[in-house]
Amino acid sequence: MITLPKIKERKAKRLGRGRGSGKGGHTVGRGQKGQKARGSVGILFEGIKVKKSLIKKLPLQRGKGKNSPSPSPIIVKLAYLNLLPAGSKINLEILTKEGIVKRQDAEEFGLKILGDGDIKKKFTVEIPISKNAAKKIEAAGGQVIGSKK
Repeated sequence: MITLPKIKERKAKRLGRGRGSGKGGHTVGRGQKGQKARGSVGILFEGIKVKKSLIKKLPLQRGKGKNSPSPSPIIVKLAYLNLLPAGSKINLEILTKEGIVKRQDAEEFGLKILGDGDIKKKFTVEIPISKNAAKKIEAAGGQVIGSKK
């Protein structure tokens, strides 16, 4: 004789699928008439017109992060370039290789060199750079190929 395993869980009763569904047939447990019998009540519905709804209480904001500022680029100080070998081309590859910036962050937000500190070596810069930093690099004997902003 074959013994079948006992079923511990029952299937959920499906509303509105006739008498064989296990939940009646005509009104299927929703009662006679009214808002709840006809369809789902909206999640923001609060019932009375006089009371101020939750949405009206919140400050006006349309769109996701509408007024938030755009992300600024990652700043690399001019003094950090002294860690690199002299005569090298300053680009994203060498800065990530030396561990000055993270590649993922630099690709997402961008890079910019600012003129904070002094420079003692010659470099060729290929990334965006400030005017002050560009003057210091050219004074040290290097050259700037990237855009000056």
